[in-house]
Amino acid sequence: MSKLLHTPQITCTVQTHGKNFAALLHLSKPHAPCLPLHNHLHVSPLLSPPLHAKSVFSLSRTNLSFTHSSKFVAPAAHRRSFSVRAFDDSSEPAAETQKPEQEQEAKEQESHAKKDGDYPSGEFEFEEFGVWKQFGVKLKMLVAFPWQRVKKGSVLTMKLRGQISDQVKSRFSSGLSLPQICENFIKAAYDPRISGIYLHIDSLSCGWGKVEEIRRHILNFKKSGKFIVGYVPTCQEKEYYLACACGELYAPPSAYFSLYGLTVQASFLRGVLDKVGVEPQVQRIGKYKSAGDQLLRKSMSEENCEMLTTILDNIYGSWIDEVSSTKGKKREDIENFINEGVFQVERLKKEGFITDIRYDDEVITMLKERLGVQTDKNLPLVDYRRYSRVRKWTLGLSGGKDLIAVIRASGAISRVKSPTSLPSSSGIIAEQIIEKIRVVRESKKFKAAIIRIDSPGGDALASDLMWREIRQLAASKPVIASMVDVAASGGYYMAMGTPTIVAEKLTLTGSIGVVSGKLNLGNLYEKIGFNKEIISRGKYAELLAAEQRPFRPDEAELFAKMADNAYKMFRDKAAFSRSMPVDKMEGVAQGRVWTGNDAASRGLVDAIGGFSRAIAIAKEKANIPQTNKVTLVELSRPSPSLPEILSGIGGSLVGVDTAMKELLRELSFAEGIQARMDGILYERLESSSFSNPILAMIKDYLSSL
Repeated sequence: MSKLLHTPQITCTVQTHGKNFAALLHLSKPHAPCLPLHNHLHVSPLLSPPLHAKSVFSLSRTNLSFTHSSKFVAPAAHRRSFSVRAFDDSSEPAAETQKPEQEQEAKEQESHAKKDGDYPSGEFEFEEFGVWKQFGVKLKMLVAFPWQRVKKGSVLTMKLRGQISDQVKSRFSSGLSLPQICENFIKAAYDPRISGIYLHIDSLSCGWGKVEEIRRHILNFKKSGKFIVGYVPTCQEKEYYLACACGELYAPPSAYFSLYGLTVQASFLRGVLDKVGVEPQVQRIGKYKSAGDQLLRKSMSEENCEMLTTILDNIYGSWIDEVSSTKGKKREDIENFINEGVFQVERLKKEGFITDIRYDDEVITMLKERLGVQTDKNLPLVDYRRYSRVRKWTLGLSGGKDLIAVIRASGAISRVKSPTSLPSSSGIIAEQIIEKIRVVRESKKFKAAIIRIDSPGGDALASDLMWREIRQLAASKPVIASMVDVAASGGYYMAMGTPTIVAEKLTLTGSIGVVSGKLNLGNLYEKIGFNKEIISRGKYAELLAAEQRPFRPDEAELFAKMADNAYKMFRDKAAFSRSMPVDKMEGVAQGRVWTGNDAASRGLVDAIGGFSRAIAIAKEKANIPQTNKVTLVELSRPSPSLPEILSGIGGSLVGVDTAMKELLRELSFAEGIQARMDGILYERLESSSFSNPILAMIKDYLSSL
């Protein structure tokens, strides 16, 4: 049995009669899906786990497949039609549906004319409860279940560290959940039992979209008048971006601070491939489509440098602006401070970047004094996991009668679920998402829907199928796309199926382009003494099967035409979805990745904001007054797996439960991978642990079977 473990690198394998030759590729940015070709090299960091087809050199099972229309006509400018018959091959129009389609088209045309400022902001406003509301909340607290009870005067503690998922977690799941983090901030603001929040912020491995969402909730919590104290043992730019929003910020004297700036990196393998006798034959459509550069080039192209520099400038500029505004300093002062390379905690305190230098126990003692707790008594603390069990109903925060469905789509995209994957494995399974979309469409109880997207893409056939279902849903009720860290390629493909797209200002999106190819392994095979012969029928039968030789001229021409056709269909469908002329879409496509702000100024995104703004826009589209509460129905709640339940109940026995969960997760082919660019762009969806030697030996043994 051959098994490739998912690591932050991308493993590609040549499987030839049971022997594997592995090469590791590190990809650094998002790209559009690959061509609908099989048994050839898929060069894209929008990866699902690799296939293991015989005599196949494959980086992913990412395919690009579009519904072809021989009658497609590019839409006129400023016109968006959400007819569900778009790109349908059927040549017989249904006369009875023409009028509804025209009405829907008119509505979408009006919607498209809106600018960011025309949409409701969804800004949090803290409202004091009246006497009767407070009395009702106290009664609910009395009848609450034991695990929902919190001692009066408690401090909510949350440790923000490592990966943060946009999916709602079950009580048995490990790791942090962005929806539950944000909900805890809201509950704590209104909970009379909570005096304040003590926030530990450590090394984060999430994107800037999630960081922006959490920071917004920190600032919203402060509107309640309660204290929020931050503590940072290690701190880089992303951690400080959150920490500086707290009212007070403390660090131990030995804290690691490295506020030195941000970088992007790109690695190139062409020199390595030349040495081992591998010739990459890659078709790249879009001048910014740089996935193939890692194989084709030995240095960064001007276009790729331009794109990465723009993204870096946006992130760095936003960081400087927000920190200077929060700390009440000039922008130039923040830049000068960074350029001095300051790492001494004493200097950070002197310059006002932190409140004071204290150990964790000293901060606890300070909070005791503030809350009037005796020094020999324990400070009443409630942690993130326990407080997540407190229902909003208990605090009088339950929603109204109007229901809005929330469908969360996080991770790499695949069409079907692998039979070996776990129920809680990360990734977007198109079949499951489509099922949820149809439930919302067929149900009359939902007034609107929000598609929450956090994905670098993947299988484009799956993306296209979901795009179709999303458009059908949008034809019957309001649908809003809300982007998180990234919605690129297949992720953006999903989003553009909705009439309104909301993104964080640093969400990475776009990447409308195509790259695909194969590797000519002839010289490598000759060096290792391997031979492969093919008997075929049909002129192009060996197009993808013959990796032991380069393309013939006619094969290369056909392959190039296929790549060009795939790109044009992707681009034209994006233009159609965004009511944009094809030539204008061409200017923002070509495989380029944009931040949310830049995407909004170019028509790829409608509004800048987080989940709360998406809710506000959904209410407006559904004719629900902004003052009315709505009930959000999460349709993507995971069902816990057996290892999660066992670990949740039994705790840890010498790390056996952790090793078992990690082993099962690693054996799952459904876990997605996101490419990374020095911590700025993408992170792997799940953290990998190779520190356990027993687990490593088990994996090595299984991979040798």
